[in-house]
Formats: sequence, C-alpha cells, structure tokens
Amino acid sequence: MVKVAVLCGALLALSACTADNSTNAESATATSAEHQTLRIAAAANLSDVLPSIIDSYQVDHRVSDSTSDKSDLDIDVTYASSGKLYAQIKAGAPYDLYLSANQAFPQKLADNKRDKSVQPFTYARGQLALYSVTKPLNDFTPASLLDAFTSASFTDDSKISIANPELAPYGASAKFYLQSHKIYDKLSAQKNLIQAENIGQAFQYAHTGSVDYGFVAQSQLVAIKAKPEQFITVPKASYPAILQDGIIINNTVPAAAFTDYLRSDAGQQHFAQAGYLPIQ
Repeated sequence: MVKVAVLCGALLALSACTADNSTNAESATATSAEHQTLRIAAAANLSDVLPSIIDSYQVDHRVSDSTSDKSDLDIDVTYASSGKLYAQIKAGAPYDLYLSANQAFPQKLADNKRDKSVQPFTYARGQLALYSVTKPLNDFTPASLLDAFTSASFTDDSKISIANPELAPYGASAKFYLQSHKIYDKLSAQKNLIQAENIGQAFQYAHTGSVDYGFVAQSQLVAIKAKPEQFITVPKASYPAILQDGIIINNTVPAAAFTDYLRSDAGQQHFAQAGYLPIQ
C-alpha cells in the first residue's frame, strides 16, 4: 500500500512538472510571437527624419499591457546610399523594408520579384539645396550663384561637394542641375567637384567647412536649423522631382504596417516638418 502511494505521488509530481514546462514553453512562444524586429535599409538622407517617425510609430504600437510602456516591435535601421543598400539587398542582406532616395532601385527589385503583388510605393519627395558655412549666400539668387561659379574669381581652390550621382539620387539631381546650366563639365574638369559617397557625407564636407559649398538635402538643413544666409533652396522646377520610393522585401505584418504609417497623414506630417515636399 505504501509503495502504491509513493508511486501515485511520483506520477502526480511528474504530471505537474510536465504541465508547468508546457505552460512555460507556451508563454515563451507567445512572448516571442509578440516581440518582433523590423529591419529597414534607409537612404542616408532619411537619418534626420526617420528616427522621429519611428519614435511616434512605436508610441502608437505599445504592448497592450498597462504595466508596460514598451513597443512590441524593435526597429533596426541601416543608413547608406541608396545604391549601396540596393547592392546589399541583391546580395541577400536580411532587410524587411527598403526606403530608397529614388524610384529606380525599388523598381529594379520589384521587376526581379516572383511575387508581382509587391510593388514600390512613394513615401516622400525631397528638395535639393546648396549649403555653405564659409561663403554667405543671403545676397545670392540661384542665377547669380551660377554666374559666380563661372566667374574668374571662382578659383581653382574652390570646392563643391556632391553625392555620387551613380549611387545617390540627390547627387544625380545636383549633376542634372549643373548640366542643365552647362557648367558641370567645366567644374568637373577644374576639379572643383568633390564627390562624396552619399548625401550624408556631402553634407558633412560642407558643414565642417572642408568645401566651400555642398549640394545637400533641404531636410538636413532643417534638422540643424541652418541660418538663412547659409543656404539656397534650389528651385524644384530646375531638376527632376526627387521622388523617394520604398519596397517591402520581406512581406511581414510589421513591414506592411510601418509602410502604411509612412504614407499616413501622421507620417507625412513628419516629412513636411523636416523639409520634404508633399507627395502627389
């Protein structure tokens, strides 16, 4: 009789232990399912606006638990030139969402996708500006500045930073702007143009005074609260619209939800405050 009682007790303990382990496993699975990571490949010009958008998005997507003020989503962002990020994605980099500074790279990815239902979307329209911390620009107009670039006083020592036109859409727009006024080839031949890897580096060259002028994104100047005499906004009609497209790489719920937020009124308000033009 004693042996039977001991055996029954052991079986009950084993059953309880198994139930506890099962409950713990289910709890761990639920926690893992709740907490996810969204990996974003973002064009360098977004480094000034995307953090605030992410902060607002995560506030709106907190864990539905009164004891927690944390978001149920981690968002990891890699900033680089659009071309470099495109190359990484083509090589298999594990991004969920790609936010380019142009339309060409996302379209190329869409063309190569088997799932044709996933198409690029426009989320922002950038503005090009000329920036200087060494040469006051308040007395210049775009026309008079172009005259200055071709004047005899524009010495061989004067430098202008421009993002790599092959990789960075803002660089391509700056090149188009200078070409349309027939001075790009001259400035290039005179070695007045300093090519930066991306728009972030082009801005840094100008911001630190390493060059006299820099073609940058208007949003970068809004972010640092640049003084009026430090920049000229390039007329938007003088270069092709800088329409920035994105595409979902890994079709997950977080990627789709964040995409919707970017294009929502709340997301677009962030872009407008950061110096972007409204998307059509």
